[in-house]
Amino acid sequence: MGGIGKTTIAKAVFNQLCHGFQGSCSFLSNVREVSEQPNGLVQLQKQLLHDTLKLRNFKNLSSIDSGIHLIKERLRYRRVFVVLDDLDQMKQVDALVGDRNWFGPGSRIIITTRNAHLLDQLEVALHWHAFKQIHPSNEYVKISNEVVDYVGGLPIALEVLGSYLCKRSIPEWRSAVEKLRKIPHQQIQKKLRISFDALDDDKTKDIFLDIACFFAGVDKDHVAKILDGCGLFPEIGIRVLIQRSLVKIDCWNRLVMHDLLRDMGREIVRVASPNHPGKRSRLWFHEDVLEVLKKHMVN
Repeated sequence: MGGIGKTTIAKAVFNQLCHGFQGSCSFLSNVREVSEQPNGLVQLQKQLLHDTLKLRNFKNLSSIDSGIHLIKERLRYRRVFVVLDDLDQMKQVDALVGDRNWFGPGSRIIITTRNAHLLDQLEVALHWHAFKQIHPSNEYVKISNEVVDYVGGLPIALEVLGSYLCKRSIPEWRSAVEKLRKIPHQQIQKKLRISFDALDDDKTKDIFLDIACFFAGVDKDHVAKILDGCGLFPEIGIRVLIQRSLVKIDCWNRLVMHDLLRDMGREIVRVASPNHPGKRSRLWFHEDVLEVLKKHMVN
């Protein structure tokens, strides 16, 4: 309900913690009221970018979609602290902090709202992706906390592993935790590879590797035509990758992939022949391509 101190508490927390984020902080007040005004959400997007980047001129920000693109582009590697005060609709969340991958690791988002249902709609990283619910059973909570610990709380790892473990039994969870324990704590890519190795067939794996090496950021329909020509059945394959949180489709119908997943895919290809690029299944780095072509011409 209104008047119980949500905003006051949020301001107190903001003032206490903002110094630890090197100025990349934003307190967006009265989001519900501002968003009802003409271009209100665009103005809130501009304020978010101004507060965190200390920039004033956003000529290219003329719509909500362009604001989303700019927020993701400029803040994806920045550790930010954002408070959204008094939200009442999901469209406000989607326009301002729609996805955890929009911001760098260690970022924090606080939301205040009078609408409890809005909070139910917001996904909770591992619990949502693993259980499709906010409150799993106690046995699952305990083992999911172990997974969080072994991946260092990294959002993309929680999302990918959560999707991989979805609907699996407790013994399967325990097996996954044992596998995580054998991988050094800092080697996140190897932990993410658990989900790649668990893909059902080689064609789906090939699609993932092709996207990682060549097609991240490319129109999904264009990529599907190319992959279909290679006999890879892209419609079902891409759908599986989306379900496993290994690939996403953005609002422009482009295939997008987290940088850690892209790098993991490229590393899988590289280590197959680390010293002989010509023996790799794919080449994406221009210097490797030139080296292979020159050797081929000589031979």
